[in-house]
Amino acid sequence: MPHKDLCRFKLWLSQKGINMLNSKTIFIFLILLSFNLKTFTQSQIAGHWEGAISIMGTELGMMVDIQPEGDSLKATIDIPMQNAFKLPLKNVKFNHPKIYFELPAGPGVAVFDGEIKSDSILGEFSQAGAKGKFHLAKKSADKSAMPAEPPPPYKEEEVKIKNGDVTLAGTLSIPESEGLHPAVILITGSGAQNRDEEIFGFKPFKIIADYLTRVGIAVLRCDDRGIGGSTGSMEKATGEDFAKDVEAQVKYLITRKEIDNKKIGLLGHSEGGIVAPLVATRMKDISFLVLLAAPAVSGDKIILKQIELLARAGGATEEEVNKALIRQNQVFKVVRLNSGWDKLRVDFKKDAEESISKMTDDERKAMPDIENIAKKSVDLKIKSIQTPWFKYFIDFDPVKQLEKIKLPVLALFGELDMQVPPDLNREPMESALSKAGNKEYTIQIVPKTNHLFQEAKTGNPNEYASLKKEFVLGLMEKIADWIKDKVIGINKKEDKN
Repeated sequence: MPHKDLCRFKLWLSQKGINMLNSKTIFIFLILLSFNLKTFTQSQIAGHWEGAISIMGTELGMMVDIQPEGDSLKATIDIPMQNAFKLPLKNVKFNHPKIYFELPAGPGVAVFDGEIKSDSILGEFSQAGAKGKFHLAKKSADKSAMPAEPPPPYKEEEVKIKNGDVTLAGTLSIPESEGLHPAVILITGSGAQNRDEEIFGFKPFKIIADYLTRVGIAVLRCDDRGIGGSTGSMEKATGEDFAKDVEAQVKYLITRKEIDNKKIGLLGHSEGGIVAPLVATRMKDISFLVLLAAPAVSGDKIILKQIELLARAGGATEEEVNKALIRQNQVFKVVRLNSGWDKLRVDFKKDAEESISKMTDDERKAMPDIENIAKKSVDLKIKSIQTPWFKYFIDFDPVKQLEKIKLPVLALFGELDMQVPPDLNREPMESALSKAGNKEYTIQIVPKTNHLFQEAKTGNPNEYASLKKEFVLGLMEKIADWIKDKVIGINKKEDKN
């Protein structure tokens, strides 16, 4: 549910939490971070690191993956809160224990200058006059998030699937047992995501694919267009394009001799949960749907609720919350009419100036070039809401598709989800499926889980980095048992005909 951009940093909003109003699916301001690492030895520094940038009392989580490359190192950075993944890190300089790295982007070159201390990296962060600290800690691989060793008891095949000018790269996991297998296509949510839907080292789709394939269900998962091994671009893509990508994957599975083409289902997470019903209304080849944290209201309502929940969670006053909601409705109006952009830019600038005026002296000293940063951030925000995706998303109403779905549907919501809150979406989904005359739907709220179905404390996205890289206990069993039951049910009906 974003869109597929780099790290964005909101500068004009109150430090009490309005600055958290964007989450996975919403426009947020870019401050691109950069990273480069070297080490005592390559073997010691190679691996996975997690930490954060601390600036103006706020922490922005990040992850760094480092691998040897000849006599040097190559590294990438993930900033999941801003939907920035696998950004290549440049200009690595190392002289033990000193390390230095940077990434030219956003309002200016972001610079990290630090030291290695045991299994940690500590240092100074600066960008366009803003100054802060950063820290990283080396993490061992999370075995709970990966298939067991030795290699799993199924086949994995790298596939390429054409959809017009776009080539989708993916992994097809096939059970080793003989005969035809039911299959599921996994559909990612908003944002530039790889086939594992990876976020903060958590790989939901890899876990789902592994579990389902082990119980006899084939799984196809692909990198988003323009991500990983897939070609194309997200720049002008909308939900319609994502639906066509999925349709191409369905057609591909139908050609596979190992797949029972009468038992192909779709599993969509977040925005993927509105793409799945859209495809199902267009293709008779779909047998069932699994919708995880899927919106059942239009995107504008999702965004407004996210703003409200995240702002309140950040301690915003009622006045601040209401002001943010009013401004957001102004954004929707300008986007829909394609008019009023100049005034909106002026209003964003006023918001920035108001926020700057409330900064303490220490905060101002930490960001001496704050006015320039704010100007560039406003420019980036305007650009982000002018995308075709944003206009499509805010007006797309999932109910219109759900009202046509008579297939078996399993819809799960996280009780603590702040991105697709169950209180906003469960009732419209149930009403729509009931109106469709659907007799085979199951809607459940999974206790104590967030948008990613991890066991959570508050559900706030700022927790994601600190949670276990695994689903809540029992989630995969629930999904697998439901699919097997519905596939068997479909078989029984076919046998009677």
